[in-house]
Amino acid sequence: MKINKETILKALQTITVPGEGQNMIESGAVKNVITFGDEVIVDITINNPSLQAKKRVEVDIIKVIHDKVYDKAQVKVNLKIEAPAPKANVIKGKHIPGINTVIAVASGKGGVGKSTVTANLAISLAAMGFKVGVLDADIYGPSIPIMFDVANERPLAVTVDGKSKMKPVENYGVKVLSIGFFTQPDQAVVWRGPMAAKALNQMIFDAHWGELDFMLIDLPPGTGDIHLSIMQSLPITGAVIVSTPQHVALADAKKGVAMFRQESINVPVLGIIENMAYFTPEELPNNKYYIFGQEGAKNLSEDLKVPFLGELPIIQSIREAGDVGRPAALQTESISKTIFKKITQNIVQETVKRNNDLPPTEAIKITTMAGCSAVK
Repeated sequence: MKINKETILKALQTITVPGEGQNMIESGAVKNVITFGDEVIVDITINNPSLQAKKRVEVDIIKVIHDKVYDKAQVKVNLKIEAPAPKANVIKGKHIPGINTVIAVASGKGGVGKSTVTANLAISLAAMGFKVGVLDADIYGPSIPIMFDVANERPLAVTVDGKSKMKPVENYGVKVLSIGFFTQPDQAVVWRGPMAAKALNQMIFDAHWGELDFMLIDLPPGTGDIHLSIMQSLPITGAVIVSTPQHVALADAKKGVAMFRQESINVPVLGIIENMAYFTPEELPNNKYYIFGQEGAKNLSEDLKVPFLGELPIIQSIREAGDVGRPAALQTESISKTIFKKITQNIVQETVKRNNDLPPTEAIKITTMAGCSAVK
């Protein structure tokens, strides 16, 4: 019987490579077929490196040629393994036109000052000239409206392209939306996950945020439904973890980092901020008292190989400023303002590095100039 390349290729169309839905010809696995008399040489490349897959491919090729072409053909299979390209840093969620960078501020544990940090980072970014928005996603404990002195405000309705949308409340040059705007101060939000997720999606997609260089999302403590809903809804550029140096807080912060690093989530962690790092009394300005432990979050960042973004000491004015709705980063020439500015600059720098790993169409073009930063 005459063996030719065409009959071999036709036979190979009847089998598939393990793990691939197409036949060997359609998938491009078969690279070359050479025939010489009753000899057949098949060059094939597959992505599956397992011994079982390699053996099956070889046996299938020999069998199909013997069954469909010539039962006495001398078949040689040259099999090459081609490792699949590493997965790109996929951005999940639906992009909102006009919003360039979305940063989630998270903590594994409550009470570590995550909302206070979020508010002051937003103020610092706005002071640098960025257009900033804050989404208060802490459904069960919204505190951003108090910190921005807008607790009694309500978002207005505006018409955009024929659709009615919420207009975020704005103060200190920062746009804010929170579930706190839609509940009474003494009203507990008792919602199951799907209800909370629906409310968040409304604040994200039914709002007219306009042009934003940065959207900061104040996530609730822990790792749960709200976190997953946010990461499924929005393309999160990166996450910032806030922790105190205390051992129990660090254990939860570690879980927070692990959540973002899960393969199914894959959100880059831009770094860790250590809050309540130490206390310095006014009467003893050279003394540092490490009430909750020393450099715990800094050591954690080194262990987990994520950037350490900076430390915040216990400063009474930071707490007081948040309580009266005027974040400490607004203060003129204060230690608090200087510290928050430095941490914010570190976050912008890490965002620049993170964007270098994104596909060009998704990259957010941020440049840094002379110690200050700008988004283009």
